[in-house]
Amino acid sequence: MFYYIEGNVAILEPALAVVDCAGVGYALGITANTAARLRVGERARLYVQTIIREECFDLYGFYTLAEKNSFAMLIGVSGVGPKAAQAILSANTPEALSLAILSGNEKALTVAPGIGKRIAQRVLLELKDKIGRDSGYLPEGGGAASISPGQAQGNSRLADAAAALAVLGYGHNEIAATLKGMDVEALPVEELVRQALRKMVK
Repeated sequence: MFYYIEGNVAILEPALAVVDCAGVGYALGITANTAARLRVGERARLYVQTIIREECFDLYGFYTLAEKNSFAMLIGVSGVGPKAAQAILSANTPEALSLAILSGNEKALTVAPGIGKRIAQRVLLELKDKIGRDSGYLPEGGGAASISPGQAQGNSRLADAAAALAVLGYGHNEIAATLKGMDVEALPVEELVRQALRKMVK
């Protein structure tokens, strides 16, 4: 099982990167978001998802662990294969995807080529059921009766950000530690998720 592959980018196409690692060229399917971070001739580390079937042994590479986690989550949905997951993640960043799942934003998924309404609805249904508001995080100290309207809005954002990170495969303790001390009253949910992801990968 490959965890990541690191080497020089030898070939770069919209959906494919070939990484030269010690003289061996590994062909990896990539998303548009990962492709935008790569340059031919430059060194890169791509986190790998391996797909093994009767007639294939395919590798998919991702610039971030969050994107790899999102891919693994998507291919776990019935009827969503690697190519469909690759298309969805080419149209959405991991944080945008998790927020689309939480908000039921079908259009965010159907903008991806080859993703119809039926597949989008299945992704939203199956993945939202896995996380939901009741699966996650409650701010420390807190009942709603004791907080101001501004704090209530901040706590709602905090819960949404925590749920979005849970969609990406992070655990409760890691999420709580990462979000602690962040300015939840001032930042929108997507920015909270983006900053949390930056902290998690350091």
